[in-house]
Amino acid sequence: MSYLMSILMGVLQGIAEFLPISSSGHLAIFQHFFGMENYEETQMLFTVLLHFGTLISVCFVYWRDILDMIREFFAGLIALFSRSGSRETPPPPARRLVLMIILGTLPLFLILPIKSRIEMLFSNILFVGGALIVTGLILHLSDRMAKGRKSTRTLTVIDALLVGCAQAIAVVPGLSRSGTTISAGMMRGFERTFAVRFSFLLSLPAVFGAAILELKDAAEYGVDPGQLPVYLVGTIVAAVVGYFAIRLVNLLADRGKFGKFAYYCWAMGAVVLVAGILF
Repeated sequence: MSYLMSILMGVLQGIAEFLPISSSGHLAIFQHFFGMENYEETQMLFTVLLHFGTLISVCFVYWRDILDMIREFFAGLIALFSRSGSRETPPPPARRLVLMIILGTLPLFLILPIKSRIEMLFSNILFVGGALIVTGLILHLSDRMAKGRKSTRTLTVIDALLVGCAQAIAVVPGLSRSGTTISAGMMRGFERTFAVRFSFLLSLPAVFGAAILELKDAAEYGVDPGQLPVYLVGTIVAAVVGYFAIRLVNLLADRGKFGKFAYYCWAMGAVVLVAGILF
């Protein structure tokens, strides 16, 4: 892999991972139309590093939330096994957020038994095109939701589970994880910027867990030490581009223009469907 290709893939990862346009859908499109069917097998380590790059983006944007959550996670464990825990009502917001993210992650475990079937969908380009159009519809509807007021203090267990179910459904190629979860949050009455914040914090255990599983597979395919500097460049690019992509999503969601991405998804989905039928 060349440095140019590494930079391009880093830009694509950083943009598509956070903008609601489906990174998995775009990877499937590249694989199908640009002869990259074996990309994941030959560049598995690079794929893992790109995911870690986007994790770094989330950590940079939400570092205060993450530090508070880590601190409250351990404080919650201490309180759980001490008498003082029973007097601490209600729990601090960061501790509630930890619990809600754990609950929101649980639906992903329901996907594990059918993981191989979902992976087969990457080769079905017509499905990917249709899923992109569905993503556009979800985004279009999200902007038409009344502005909600729910935040960390008023988020409910049902809210967390439903947004988590949206994340689980969005593992199929063509459905945007960020778009689906942010829209689900808005539909549940989340304040717009909180919907974005919760979605990206919810992505941390999901993306980290997937990257660890992929890292095991990457070790089986082997690593070319000479490619490591090239991979590192792509990882840094993904992190930097991802940081600005998160900022852009927050800005557009706050201004009620999150659904503008629907037009891109519809256009891309239609092009993919036509091209898939003709070619």
